[in-house]
Amino acid sequence: MTSFDSFLKRALDNRPYEEYPLAGDASSRRYFRIVSGEESMVLMVWEPFVDDGNYPFLSVRDHFEKHGVTVPRVIAKSPSEGLVLLEDLGDLTLERKFWENQNQDLILPFYEQSIDELIKIHYHATFDKTDCTAFKVAFDVEKLLWEMNYGREHVMNLAKVTLTTAENKALDDVFNRICSTLNNEKKFIAHRDYHSRNVMLKLGKTRVIDFQDARMGTIQYDLVSLLRDSYVALNDSSSEHLINYYLDRRKELASKYSLAPLSRPEFDHVYEIQSVQRTFKACGSFASFYNLRNDTRYLKYLPQTFQTVKKSLEPQREYAAFYQILNDHGLFERKFDELT
Repeated sequence: MTSFDSFLKRALDNRPYEEYPLAGDASSRRYFRIVSGEESMVLMVWEPFVDDGNYPFLSVRDHFEKHGVTVPRVIAKSPSEGLVLLEDLGDLTLERKFWENQNQDLILPFYEQSIDELIKIHYHATFDKTDCTAFKVAFDVEKLLWEMNYGREHVMNLAKVTLTTAENKALDDVFNRICSTLNNEKKFIAHRDYHSRNVMLKLGKTRVIDFQDARMGTIQYDLVSLLRDSYVALNDSSSEHLINYYLDRRKELASKYSLAPLSRPEFDHVYEIQSVQRTFKACGSFASFYNLRNDTRYLKYLPQTFQTVKKSLEPQREYAAFYQILNDHGLFERKFDELT
C-alpha cells in the first residue's frame, strides 16, 4: 500500500486499480499511471498545498482551460497530501514525434498546433485579467538576471573554469544590459518552459503540460523555448516557417486586442537576445543536474545548446565580451562526454 492509496480509493469509489511509476522530469514532482478497468489516469505527487486559488498549477490550469488551451483535466485532488489526479495524455510527446519523422515537413502541422496553443496563452489568456498566479510574477530584471547567473555558476563549475575578476565584471555588465533590454519589452503570459517535452500529442491533437511556472514575459521567450529547443533539431527553414505562422496568427488578433504592429527587424532582434538569455540558462540547468545530483542524462544536450548560444550571441557586437569569454574557455566546442 502506498501513501496515496486511501486517496485513490476515495477518488475511484473503491474500484481496484494498478499503479505504474512514470519516468520523472527534471523537477521534484513524481508521476504514476493509475489504471482502473478501462480507465487510465496520471497521479501527480508533489508538496502539500492550500487550495485557495493561489496554487500555481491549478490556478494556471484553470485560467488556460478557460481560454481554450488544451490542458489536462483534473479528476480529483487532495491538497493536504499534495496529490492531483489528472487525465492521462499518453506517452507521445512532440519530441518523440519529431524524431519519428525523417522529413521535417511532416512534423510542421504538429508544431503549428503548438503555436496555436501559444497564441491562446499569449493573447486570449493575457487579456483576461481575472485572478491567475501568472499575473503576479514576471520575467523582470531580477528574475532574468537570476537565470543568467545560475547559468554562469553551474556552467563554470561543470567546466572547472575560474573566471577572473575582470571577466566576472564584464559578464555582470553584459547580463544587466541583456536583462534590462528584455524587461523593457511588453509582457504577455509566458508558459515559461514550452519545449517539445511539455507538448503531448493525444489522438493527433496537442496538449499542454508543465505550465505551473507561467509568468509575464516576452512573446519571444516561449518561441525560443519551442523553436530553439535543446531536445530536437529544427532547421532554420522550419523555424522561419513557424515564426511566420505565429506572426500571421497574431495579426488576426491585432484589432481585437489593440495590438501594436510588430517591426520584423525589431522582433528578430529581441528574439536573438531572448535566445541568448534562455539558452544560456538552459545550459546552466543541464549543468546543475550533474553538479547537484550527479545526473548525467542532460549533459548530451549541452553541446547543441551552446551552439545555439553561439549562433545568437556572435552577431551581437554589443555583447562581444560575453561571446569572447565563452569562446576563450572553449565552451562552444566542449563535449562534456568525459563526465559520463
